[in-house]
Amino acid sequence: MGVFSEFAGAIAAVGVLGCAALLPMQAQQVAGTDRTNVPTAPATFSQAERLAARGHLEPAMSLLEILAQKQPEPEGVERLRGEILYQKQMLVQAQAAFSKALQQDPTDREAMEMSGVTLYRLAHPELAIPLLERANRTVSSANIDPEYVLGLCYMDVKRYDDARHAFAAQFGFPPDSPAAYVATARLLLRREFTDEATTFVQKALAIDPRLPMAHQLLGEIALARADLPTAIRELQAEEKLNPLNGTLYEHLGDAYVRNAQYELARKVLNRAVLLEPNDTGPYILLGEALTRMGNPAEAVHYLVHAEHMDPGNAVTHTQLGQAYRAMGEMELAAREYRMSIDIQHRNDPKPAQNPPQGPGR
Repeated sequence: MGVFSEFAGAIAAVGVLGCAALLPMQAQQVAGTDRTNVPTAPATFSQAERLAARGHLEPAMSLLEILAQKQPEPEGVERLRGEILYQKQMLVQAQAAFSKALQQDPTDREAMEMSGVTLYRLAHPELAIPLLERANRTVSSANIDPEYVLGLCYMDVKRYDDARHAFAAQFGFPPDSPAAYVATARLLLRREFTDEATTFVQKALAIDPRLPMAHQLLGEIALARADLPTAIRELQAEEKLNPLNGTLYEHLGDAYVRNAQYELARKVLNRAVLLEPNDTGPYILLGEALTRMGNPAEAVHYLVHAEHMDPGNAVTHTQLGQAYRAMGEMELAAREYRMSIDIQHRNDPKPAQNPPQGPGR
């Protein structure tokens, strides 16, 4: 699990600048003159903001370069420069701009937030924490709530209770509530901190033994560890508390399939399909279970449905290959195996089409 992909959804709204083409007249205004060499109005920060907001990143940067020459430099120039650089994935340069913005105005909350987020993405959570903590203590801005990224930073430096407080603030839970423990445990599991996640779920259950989702999370942790008896026991306990949870039945079906309990898998996966009809997971697992039960033709029905929902899923094609093979359809099986391999290697680096020739060739 990539750490960046982990919080991309939480910061997607930060510095959203778009991508659009610059109109010819705007390009002339950036240069400061029109085609008749009549001077236009001087560059202003509000012009740069408007260009950036509409997705005209390069013209906005050109205006910022002009504004940066002024003494004193107008307020906001470095922050906006940092936001544009961040949008362009130039993180080191963006961080330099945010640092300069904070030197000019130590109370600039947006610069604090973005500097903290950028430092986190640059793998410096220990440097990001003070900035995000300061941003939390100031007036809220419209960009992002920094609690989520702050919680991730706390995780990385092993301050797990501080992470719980940050995530509780993000979700609006009391910091010592069972819900705060479970929410933090789920995020810990997503980062593969399984021991810490287990501890937090157990603390939640000590406060509220009937808390929904807690036993399911323990089951997911056990599945991640390939501890199938524990996974089944915890997921069955969740079923008693939350019998209309389709995701629960998918995980329980997965555990049954792995444990070769295919008839039980079929029963719970049918419930998952009814409760979560737009999720491909139960269909794929049903296909696998039915193939192993000796019903490959029925398996193909579910697997083809999953393929229509998500044609780019390599697992679906692998399972289709196994079902067709069980039916004796070797040509169809070979086709599905090839498709699975092609999908898995679709993003591999490709060799140059015309490699340069060596001397004398």
